[in-house]
Amino acid sequence: MHNHPSKLANFEKDIKYQSCNIYNFNLKLTLNRSIALSLIPQIIFVKWIGRHPQIVEKYYSNGLYPLLSSFFRTLFGWIPFSIGDLIYFFLILLAIGYIITNRRYIRKNLKTFLINCVMIISIAYFTFHLLWGFNYYREPIANKFNLEEEYTQEELISLAKKLVIKTNATQLKITNDTSIAVVIPYTKKEIFSITLDGYTQLQEKYPFLSYQNPSIKKSLFSTGLTYMGYGGYLNPFTNEAQVNGILPTFRFPIVAGHEIGHQIGYSAENETNFVGYLVTMNNKDVYFKYAAYAYALGYCLNDIHQRDPKIFNALLEDLNPGVRKNYQEMTDFWHSYKNPLEPVFKSIFSNFLKANNQTQGIQSYNAVVSLFIAYHKKHTL
Repeated sequence: MHNHPSKLANFEKDIKYQSCNIYNFNLKLTLNRSIALSLIPQIIFVKWIGRHPQIVEKYYSNGLYPLLSSFFRTLFGWIPFSIGDLIYFFLILLAIGYIITNRRYIRKNLKTFLINCVMIISIAYFTFHLLWGFNYYREPIANKFNLEEEYTQEELISLAKKLVIKTNATQLKITNDTSIAVVIPYTKKEIFSITLDGYTQLQEKYPFLSYQNPSIKKSLFSTGLTYMGYGGYLNPFTNEAQVNGILPTFRFPIVAGHEIGHQIGYSAENETNFVGYLVTMNNKDVYFKYAAYAYALGYCLNDIHQRDPKIFNALLEDLNPGVRKNYQEMTDFWHSYKNPLEPVFKSIFSNFLKANNQTQGIQSYNAVVSLFIAYHKKHTL
């Protein structure tokens, strides 16, 4: 049997094309496996560097990170909406669409699919730590202020009493009536602006809390954040500070200050709670001072309630009715969005924090009390 020359040439081309495809597929699979496997040495390195906070502080938190964060805040800060929110949204849609469209291929090639998933996790893990995550392993902020965080119950109660006096006095100054709740008369945009003014004032006293090239925005998915139980978050990939846009204005200044605290390189939640308190308390605006005093008092009262409910009740009775109404406003707000999935989201976040050097998980927020007490031992209210 005689083969036609043109058919033979086409056959040879098909063979070469298929061989090339197989080679490219194998090369791609090898690359994907290599990236996936790189997750292991990455984790080992992160755990090692976590035991050397001085290195992280010097070369990352005060070296590389300020350059990277400033670049991304300059890149995205001028845009009025959250680019990070949009990126998350489209990536989730893309992932769901890919799984639905390729479900048959995934079932037949489950091993390859899993390798690709680990590869994506490996890339995300690397990018997260490069752009922000190493800050979890820096030196504690208490070192910057030369604070000793050990405290007695007497010191806790003493600070709480001082905060009761400050909170009551500021509430009365604003309303001229102890029974009226404080209503902050600013829009969320104005609160952002006043918060930035507060950082300008604070950096004169503490240069290491300097904040340049602002990028703070209301989250596009504020309702979803509320159902998850969150007041805001920092997008580590775009360095945008996202604040829950439907939060009551009573709490909005503190959360704005907190999220900027993340942007300037403090990852631990108790530390950014402290930074948020400092910048809000030191603000010249009386409404901001009230929000800060009430915020710190709330954490102190919560701590006292766990230790001695009788003292807690006595301190609560000492509060002006208007202050208690502001606290009730926050309780009612969160209660109105309570849902069965909130504990799940909080558990996930708590485990995330534990995996990133915050051993107390979500309870680390409450650890801010020791910073409040230590700070006000040195700086009288």
